[in-house]
Amino acid sequence: MDFITVIKAIAIWFGILLLAIMNGGLREAVLIPKLGLTPGLILSGLLLSVLILLITYLTLPWLNVQNTHHLIAIGLGWLILTVVFEFSFGLLRGMPWSEILDAYTFKDGNIWSLVLLVTAVAPWLAAWFRT
Repeated sequence: MDFITVIKAIAIWFGILLLAIMNGGLREAVLIPKLGLTPGLILSGLLLSVLILLITYLTLPWLNVQNTHHLIAIGLGWLILTVVFEFSFGLLRGMPWSEILDAYTFKDGNIWSLVLLVTAVAPWLAAWFRT
């Protein structure tokens, strides 16, 4: 995989990050207050998963990667970037490790782990949908 492809993949991840932040704002301001904690978390996770798949599907031609191994590498790269961002952001906000790790359980309907799985397979899955 060449340097330009890596830069493009990182740019797409930043777009996903922006959508995830906006989704978090929607979850906290609207979904949880209107629907309750568990339905709000589930709907937010499903919405973010769909957005990740959609942005990946739409940007795949620009990324111009057909090699399965490269698609998997990009998805795993996005997964690593996401987890590093989540832990770093949580620690910078002074959150304890236990609270950060709670996001990786299915407590109260939190499906963050499934969102991470979608993130990891999104490039491969989007390419499969395009064939």
